[in-house]
Amino acid sequence: MTEKFNLISPPAPKKARVRRGGWSWGPVEGAKLRVLSNGGGIQSSTLIMMMCVGELPWVDHIINADPGDELSATYRHLEWLEAQVLRYSNGRVEMHRVSRDGRLSDRIRNRATGGGALNQDRFVTIPAFTGRGGQGKRQCTREFKIEPLEKKQRELLGFNPRQRIPAGSCEVWIGISTDEVVRAGAAFTSWTVNRYPLLEKRKSRMDCVLWLQEHGFPVPPKSACIFCPYKTNSEWRWLRDNDPQAWADAVEIDRLIRNTPSMREQEFLHRDRVPLDQVDLRTDEEAGQGMLMVCEAGCGL
Repeated sequence: MTEKFNLISPPAPKKARVRRGGWSWGPVEGAKLRVLSNGGGIQSSTLIMMMCVGELPWVDHIINADPGDELSATYRHLEWLEAQVLRYSNGRVEMHRVSRDGRLSDRIRNRATGGGALNQDRFVTIPAFTGRGGQGKRQCTREFKIEPLEKKQRELLGFNPRQRIPAGSCEVWIGISTDEVVRAGAAFTSWTVNRYPLLEKRKSRMDCVLWLQEHGFPVPPKSACIFCPYKTNSEWRWLRDNDPQAWADAVEIDRLIRNTPSMREQEFLHRDRVPLDQVDLRTDEEAGQGMLMVCEAGCGL
């Protein structure tokens, strides 16, 4: 008896986006432009203030890509950083804020209410947790952070859109510390080269905190959109207790993504996959679990 075989080919795997640029340990030889990607958080603030006090050389420009949904405390800190750069560089280094048209949260609200794409631009997904245990695509970083940065870098180099730029033209400083070294990598575009000065100095996130404190500089809150699904319970708790308006906005976004039109699954901002305002954000002590961690058996004596 002749066996029958399934001749249907399996679907081709999706191709990963190729990193065409490079990364450098130390200055990039021949670079025409040096910029710092400023997220407004602890690591990038440390790099900026290191330049201010002379521990690092100045870059040509400092660029912040703003999705429009950061903490109010982050925006206040960005203004403080701008004042410091103006003061210490004597106006030689310019700070830029760039963004995609509209806020990311506006696109989420528009899509959830059936408005379709905002300003004829497509909807951008966030890595929300799905009801079946998965997680959505993370398009927000690419489209609201990386692309506006690349657009500004191209402009500062003096090239038009789609105009070819020589390889290695732009050296980009990124504030990645030793505890998150897995995030460090080559640039996606051939004309940019990533550089990680904090890795070169072997500094962790806590090292950055200590450095800022030792020099009398403020330690900013973690930079992230108020509704970022990657928040820990302590970060959600901080948002709830310290920024009521931001917490209310996050709860609204969480509600809106639950049954967004054309979505196959419900989505949630919290990994527990329950509505954000119903998540148990209590500490172990508040939940009455603290004393359970105390061992009285003497096993370690």
